[in-house]
Amino acid sequence: MRIVAWLAVATICATAAAYAQRQFGGFGGYGRSSPLPNISYDGRFTFVRVRYETAPGGYWAGGRPSWIHGYPIAERNLMKIMNEVSFLGAHDEEVNTLTLDDPELTKYAVAYIIEVGWWTLTDREAAALRAYLLKGGFLIVDDFKMPGWRGVPGGGWEPFEENMKRVLPEARFVDMQLTDPIFHCFFEIPTLDSFPQAYNSGAPVFRGVYEDNDPHRRLMMIVNYNTDVSQYWEWSGRGFRPFDETNEAYKLGVNYIVYGLTH
Repeated sequence: MRIVAWLAVATICATAAAYAQRQFGGFGGYGRSSPLPNISYDGRFTFVRVRYETAPGGYWAGGRPSWIHGYPIAERNLMKIMNEVSFLGAHDEEVNTLTLDDPELTKYAVAYIIEVGWWTLTDREAAALRAYLLKGGFLIVDDFKMPGWRGVPGGGWEPFEENMKRVLPEARFVDMQLTDPIFHCFFEIPTLDSFPQAYNSGAPVFRGVYEDNDPHRRLMMIVNYNTDVSQYWEWSGRGFRPFDETNEAYKLGVNYIVYGLTH
């Protein structure tokens, strides 16, 4: 849509230079190895990124753990777009990071977790995530790297699947279809083929976990596999991704938030 195209330039590119000047340990926050302070819950939508203990092999340049990849620029950019196309009134500068067993998580309807090929999970966290999902929480899972990426251990689908067996032993992952309501709840998503990843080959795969394993019921979790949707949000002010694909990534992100708040 033209409005998203305009916003991607006017909102994101206009702020990219300002972000670069901030003391975030690298260009635009890309080099952060620790999170910023959280803000207290005040009823406004706040983007919540899940913080976890990173498995061996998941620490990259500058000691950055896998869960912090793209933070906080990716979510800030998405929230600015969200506020321009809706009346949500989300916090667009402040972003929170929470562990799964933090009681504060239950105050937020949508949570986001990244790089789950290096996600470690305690029994307490597994129980807390199960409760969060069954009580109505919505989880966005993003950014997978192939096993053995750059010669480091970890990565791939299997570590994530093993963790999810501890969270929801009865759950099965369903390959998403373009007809699913999440792709039509705000923007119309015309194709699921527009989100290639810089370091993976092949087509992106979108998988979901539904209540009672029934695709006609509420989607509790969406998984962006073999792609990195948030990288488009993060890099939208740098010109590293095609303009049209960046717009589609923003539309997808907006739909995720809207779905999570309305289902």
